[in-house]
Amino acid sequence: MARGAEQAVARSVTRTGLDGPTPDDPVRARLEALRTGLEAGLIGASGLVERLLIGLLTGGHLLIEGAPGLAKTRAVKRLADGLHTGFARIQCTPDLMPADLTGTTVWRPDGGRFEFLAGPLFHSLVLVDEVNRAPPKVQSALLEAMAERQVTVAGVTHPLPDPFMVVATQNPIEHAGTFPLPEAQLDRFLLHVVVEMPDEASERRILDLVEGEMTEEAAPMPVRLTADELRAARAAALKTHVSPALKDFLVRLVAATRGGPAAADLRGAIEHPVSPRGTLALMLAGKARAYLHGRDHVVPDDVVALTGDALAHRLALTWRAAAEGQTARALVAGLLDRVRPL
Repeated sequence: MARGAEQAVARSVTRTGLDGPTPDDPVRARLEALRTGLEAGLIGASGLVERLLIGLLTGGHLLIEGAPGLAKTRAVKRLADGLHTGFARIQCTPDLMPADLTGTTVWRPDGGRFEFLAGPLFHSLVLVDEVNRAPPKVQSALLEAMAERQVTVAGVTHPLPDPFMVVATQNPIEHAGTFPLPEAQLDRFLLHVVVEMPDEASERRILDLVEGEMTEEAAPMPVRLTADELRAARAAALKTHVSPALKDFLVRLVAATRGGPAAADLRGAIEHPVSPRGTLALMLAGKARAYLHGRDHVVPDDVVALTGDALAHRLALTWRAAAEGQTARALVAGLLDRVRPL
């Protein structure tokens, strides 16, 4: 689609977010058009779409968990169609090697030198399918890329592109041949999104959508955001205001996982509480959500909506709590009933 047509589509998108009118912001309008295009091809996945956009706006990585056939890969590929940046997909298997992600050096006899051939990590958007099937050495290489935005090959460090975002998927119902992600790598994901089964009405619409795509060419994404636009949107989202009272709420919420005054009785259920990185992740995600909703300030609803996805995967339960059937996500949801905004 020509740039002029893209701009026309962006201008046609309403500038009034879910919380009221917003100042004229061409980049946010194009983001809203991107959201509309994503939701048109992903029935009943507005929450997943919002979290993918939050990842773009924060530069954070996402872990998407769900049973096979829930459009996890489709969502990321559709997002890539809406970006004018590089995209790569990595299918993880137990025999995968770190060089399959990072790239390797090869000898060029004609030039008498070694040359580095970049791997798929050198793209702005990287889909790592079934990440828990990758062996520990590969996960270690991926951790450096996610944490440091660089990879090291043969002792030489190579910076990754900006923007850079990893979206990993995993299947929760099949564990043969898998390697559980270490806590250090889980902590590097900004959000852990759990995709549930659709309801009957949504599944009926999915049937119509897929049947139409089989007989007709799928509609293209209405916009394609450039790297410069993504950086501009990220800078604007970072300026979203967080009040001192809301920051206090964030800190009290995370401190409750450490057995703070609001949840002293939970100390026996939590082996490893949430670190300050979780507090920062929740604040940044809240800023991005507020920006997507057309606000220049974060409200408690932003925090509440993202608490489970931002904190649950950073929390480790004791063996006794796990044996009793407790889950980290349920525990975090319970904290919202104990810790309230001021």
